[in-house]
Amino acid sequence: MNSSNKVAIVTGASQGIGAGLVQAFRDRGYRVVANSRSIKPSNDPDILTVPGDIADRAVADRIVSEGLAKFGRIDTLVNNAGIFLAKPFTQYTAQDYADNLSVNVAGFFNITQAALVEMEKQGSGHVVSITTSLVDHAIDGVPSVLASLTKGGLNAATKSLAIEYAKRGIRVNAVSPGVIKTPMHAPETHDWLAALHPVARLGEISDIAQAVIYLESAGFVTGEILHVDGGQSAGH
Repeated sequence: MNSSNKVAIVTGASQGIGAGLVQAFRDRGYRVVANSRSIKPSNDPDILTVPGDIADRAVADRIVSEGLAKFGRIDTLVNNAGIFLAKPFTQYTAQDYADNLSVNVAGFFNITQAALVEMEKQGSGHVVSITTSLVDHAIDGVPSVLASLTKGGLNAATKSLAIEYAKRGIRVNAVSPGVIKTPMHAPETHDWLAALHPVARLGEISDIAQAVIYLESAGFVTGEILHVDGGQSAGH
């Protein structure tokens, strides 16, 4: 993977999977544009941080324009920013619904559209979205309709965009995780969550980073929903 001049955008980059993705790309020589609502400036001159809510179209445009101004190109976009809220369906509020659509769908639409405009000019690029294995394999005790509604839409959009851009040098893929050990999950829940996976453990941030890096290097792979879920989507 010749990455000496490549630039990756990572959303939701301040902690958890996003921070792991930033480090994984830097370890491979990529320059990174990192976004989250709370992200702080980096001491690394090859990391540009752009704070703001990805659901705001102006923020999405600024991520791309500032990345181009500093690094001159955009090669990869990782749509990692997202909301997951587990509630019984009838207990979701109108605000829950609006928040999920805002970040998970509008955020994806805004930044992906802005990035694809630039990738199309270059004749090359790669978009990866982080979704959820719950789209394919719902679990009793983990009510997740809003995640399935929004992230399932991203899986469908991934395939649609992959076909639309296949002849333009741009690939579009997704990584569909199981439960990953991040600050989102309290330690006392880890044993119960681990048991949801046939391999009987939680995923690690590095598992997702490795999957994204694999897709980044896999030039013949597009339209793929790569499950990284300890066998969860295969069955129980």
